Amino acid sequence: MRGRAIAVLAAVAVLAVAVDQIVKYLSTQHLTEGEPVRILGGLIYLSLLRNSGAAFSLGTGVTWVFPLITLVVVGWIVWMATRLRSVPWAIALGLVLGGALGNLTDRLFRAPGPFRGHVVDMISAFAPYGEKFAVFNIADSCLTVGVILAILLELTGRQRDGRRGVRAKEKAS
Repeated sequence: MRGRAIAVLAAVAVLAVAVDQIVKYLSTQHLTEGEPVRILGGLIYLSLLRNSGAAFSLGTGVTWVFPLITLVVVGWIVWMATRLRSVPWAIALGLVLGGALGNLTDRLFRAPGPFRGHVVDMISAFAPYGEKFAVFNIADSCLTVGVILAILLELTGRQRDGRRGVRAKEKAS
């Protein structure tokens, strides 16, 4: 089961990075900053932005910190993979890993330069420039879904080693 879980983690992470980078490429090629595209009746806007900060543009003055944090997260996930035997946990960790690597790629290879690169964001919900909610990208979505899935797995007693309900049984005794 360990080999299967690691294969799922790797496949999910690779797919997340690939989709994220393809969407970012298409966005930079076909969207123009300041000219949002309204879709789904205004539920979603495609608005090209380059974000030097984290979520909600926090930390714009310390861009170099984000790649370091990402490397710690990647290291933790690799360490977790050594005992991983659960496919649901593999999906959750693969989404987090893929999202982290997608944005790390921007930080390393986009202007203004390594460890200072701006992340490409393009999805805005309910308003064109993030007036109602932050403008985000596929990597951010993967991170968010992966973290929510991990929390749900934790709350339902699913263990990373494949065991189920161990915590619930421990509380009952």
